[in-house]
Amino acid sequence: MNPQTETAANSSLPKPRFAFAFATVLGTGYLKPAPGTWGSLAGVLLTVITALLWLWSLAPKFSQGAIYVATAHVAGEIPTSAFPLFSLSLFILVAALGVWTSSRVAAHAMFDDPQYVVVDEVSGQQLTLLLPLVPIALPAAGMLADRSMYAEFLAFSLLNWKYLLAGFVLFRIFDISKPFPCKRLEQLHGGWGIMADDWMAGVYAAICLRLALHFHLL
Repeated sequence: MNPQTETAANSSLPKPRFAFAFATVLGTGYLKPAPGTWGSLAGVLLTVITALLWLWSLAPKFSQGAIYVATAHVAGEIPTSAFPLFSLSLFILVAALGVWTSSRVAAHAMFDDPQYVVVDEVSGQQLTLLLPLVPIALPAAGMLADRSMYAEFLAFSLLNWKYLLAGFVLFRIFDISKPFPCKRLEQLHGGWGIMADDWMAGVYAAICLRLALHFHLL
């Protein structure tokens, strides 16, 4: 269905504004060319900003800031140890809202997977960058047994430009090529089909990143 037909078919329906704002990542999905690439960049940026804010919250001048206080309250211990849990929670939140909002946008557009929906790329890119850093069989994993040390390792790894660049490129390769079973996952109903193929692409990219870490290529 072309954009003109989509607009005409839905001109009389109320537009789900929050769903559009979230699913298009505040309009990022309307950027040209290759909105999916812009969505992936937004996913990288979200990861970087999260890590930066967390590390800045540990500086003495931020010690009384809202981030530090909220983290300490949730963790019940020094804030750095809660960063992995926070990162996981953020991924789950984006993924869950991505399924819901992309379903609403697709229903409003009367189109299975509108090109301007890019929250799926954001979520897939998050998975690409977080999954390889799960503390199982990482190089020097014994040195990361302490939760605070592992949290700092996670935050600084997410600021490594080589790691970010490799993750971005690998995710785009798998997201565009869609190896098995990505195309089958696209056939899932509603927002699940929109999101799931990008999660699978993220898993493939994460495996490649993990191998790169294992062989000390990054």
